[in-house]
Amino acid sequence: MHYQTLLFDLDGTLTDPRLGITRSIQFALGRLGIDEPDLARLEHFIGPPLLQAFMQTYGFDEATAWQAVAHYRERFKVTGLYENAVYDGIAELLAWVEGQGRTLYIATSKPWVFAREIARHFDFARHFKVIYGSELDGTRTDKRDLIRHLLDEERLDPAQTLMIGDRKHDLIGAHHNGLHAAAVGYGYGSREELEAEAPEHFFPSVAALRQAFA
Repeated sequence: MHYQTLLFDLDGTLTDPRLGITRSIQFALGRLGIDEPDLARLEHFIGPPLLQAFMQTYGFDEATAWQAVAHYRERFKVTGLYENAVYDGIAELLAWVEGQGRTLYIATSKPWVFAREIARHFDFARHFKVIYGSELDGTRTDKRDLIRHLLDEERLDPAQTLMIGDRKHDLIGAHHNGLHAAAVGYGYGSREELEAEAPEHFFPSVAALRQAFA
């Protein structure tokens, strides 16, 4: 593929954060008196902005949703962000595309302070020029705003930039800003969710994504 610049989502694209996120959501709900023993029922929280996800799922008003986010972060920043695993083949993929002379960024709705610690801890930060994420106050949790900010800060050409992600929010954010989008099928978005946003590329596996840059 011809793209000079690659923007990678983090959760569900570079790493599998299931345990850390769902256990931290479970912890937050427990602090608010809601018992949810089944972590699988919380997987839909992986990807979207947490504030909106709490409001939509549990009918919280904004103030209560912010309380839930605060409880979530209480556990996540200490334990949850390390309950994570880099997908098999990602390390090789990043080294390969970087070696081709492409410039790589992370664009995640997760707060950048957490994203950068995850990338440092799991030893893939070195492949990325900058890791972009939201602010703790909720600024730029919307992928449309985040990608616009990244493009402006880095002075990137949208025509030479590809967004790679596993949820519809990644694809919507890319198309809103004039970028092509690549959906990956090994993360947390269903095939139906992703195809509804008409991505220019679809890769069912890390190996298929790697082959596209051969």
